[in-house]
Amino acid sequence: MSPIEAEDVKKGGVKREISVEVPADEVTRETDALVQKYQKAARLPGFRRGHVPASIIRQRFKEDLKSDVVEALIPRYFRKETEKLGMIPVSQPRVTDLHIHEGEPLKFKASFEIMPEIIVEGYKELRAEHPQIDVKDEEVDEALNNVREQHATFTSVEGRPLADGDFAQASMDGRPKDVNDATKPVHMDEILIEIGGKNTVPEFTENLRGANAGDEREFEVSYPEDANDKRLAGKTFLYTVKIQAIKQKSLPDLNDEFAKELGEFSELDQVRKQIRENMMAERKHTAEREAKDKLVAELVKRNDFEVPESLVDRQIDLRLERGLRALAAQGMKVDDMKKMDLPRLRAGQRDQAVQDVKSSLLLDRIADLEGISVSEDDLSHEIESLGRQTKQTPESVRARLTQDGGLDRIRNRIRSEKTLDYLYHQSA
Repeated sequence: MSPIEAEDVKKGGVKREISVEVPADEVTRETDALVQKYQKAARLPGFRRGHVPASIIRQRFKEDLKSDVVEALIPRYFRKETEKLGMIPVSQPRVTDLHIHEGEPLKFKASFEIMPEIIVEGYKELRAEHPQIDVKDEEVDEALNNVREQHATFTSVEGRPLADGDFAQASMDGRPKDVNDATKPVHMDEILIEIGGKNTVPEFTENLRGANAGDEREFEVSYPEDANDKRLAGKTFLYTVKIQAIKQKSLPDLNDEFAKELGEFSELDQVRKQIRENMMAERKHTAEREAKDKLVAELVKRNDFEVPESLVDRQIDLRLERGLRALAAQGMKVDDMKKMDLPRLRAGQRDQAVQDVKSSLLLDRIADLEGISVSEDDLSHEIESLGRQTKQTPESVRARLTQDGGLDRIRNRIRSEKTLDYLYHQSA
């Protein structure tokens, strides 16, 4: 008889169930080894440490020994059997029908998921958009003016009230008019409010125009339902604004001297050229990203297959983790996160997680077919980039990633990106 008796009782799809039998002599050998370990560690009244008879150990720790035998043998023989059958589990086995009695074989059934067999069709026929990227002179001028605005200077004006085009340097307090509204009050120190500015709330212009330095104005603002700041949408706020000073904005002249102030430029035309190149690169990247997203969506549409639930659950976990990290970075407190309806959030992420898993598996299969691999240079370049972002040495980044298994994740991501690049360029 072979060391393990197994039966693949379910074919097709990604779900499998096998019956495994571990010979009695293997169970006995494992039990005897555990009894010896217990003897060395056990402290029982009437016996010196390390001298408790095996019969007492077996009687006193019967259930613990049985549990340890199961814990030791099931993973080992489950792995052996799946390897013998050529299966690659992608989930932990769910063990049922466990049978373990002294002097008898250990028997159990294990249900698990395997990687689906993927036959990719139609990927060489995929076609992506390759739009012509252009940047108009007017767009460069607008961007240049934005740079100019960033280098504006403000000088104080005395002896007259605020007029259109001026900036009020002020402190501001605001609170909801509705006393039952729990929206947090607004407080700002030394802000600049442009009188008559296109982005200035009209009520601020109307109530501050004509004010002098040192004046305090109180007024209310009713925000529309479609206000950009959702905290204020549809609400009325009461504001108290104190004018600290009146400022006038001065913009630098657009000439070669201004170009030199910006850094490694000797003339304004070089600044324009750099702006144009940056805008072209950004638009090219955006267009390419959108085209690749459409390629992947079409690839998934053409190749439907069952995906393991364990991989979907893992992807949902990753998506939620990224989302919660983003909320934490925006200032959300841990207590508020704990109040979130995680089951509902998980359900909301499921469809996209399924798409993510499918696209990842398809790209991995195409990489196999096309011989796309990740070189050590590719990996080193990515590690150096991560080091620059986190201000760490490449050696420390590599050590950390090696420790937590991150190198394989990065290698897989690079491989997927290279495969997507292949699909994009062959689709021209």
